[in-house]
Amino acid sequence: MSARIVVPLRRAAHGRSGDKGDRSNISVIAYHPELFAPILAQITEQAVAEHFAYRRPTRVVRYVLPKLAALNFVLDGVLDGGVNEALNLDAHGKTLAFHLLAMPLEVPADLMSLLRGPRELSHVPDKETP
Repeated sequence: MSARIVVPLRRAAHGRSGDKGDRSNISVIAYHPELFAPILAQITEQAVAEHFAYRRPTRVVRYVLPKLAALNFVLDGVLDGGVNEALNLDAHGKTLAFHLLAMPLEVPADLMSLLRGPRELSHVPDKETP
């Protein structure tokens, strides 16, 4: 098995987001097509719902856009009722994209050159000892 590293998702992808009412729409777009496979495998509806559990989403739906090497997530019930109803000034969809991009992502070490950002943020797990 090849060595793997764990990095924040933002090292492998960027995001776009928006909001309408109490719904947040967050896209995750891989910087390189080869990074899409680990993103697709790990950034699932369940993983995103768990990552946003503190916002208590009522539903998380993932749409896969393979020709764009992208995912689009629609999260319902995460904006405190919507921009006009929320007492929280920072409950808008754009801030939630940054939170999603903080999710950990495990990638093969041979793809490290495709990642963005400083190399010292990468974590190479210790080799297993017999």
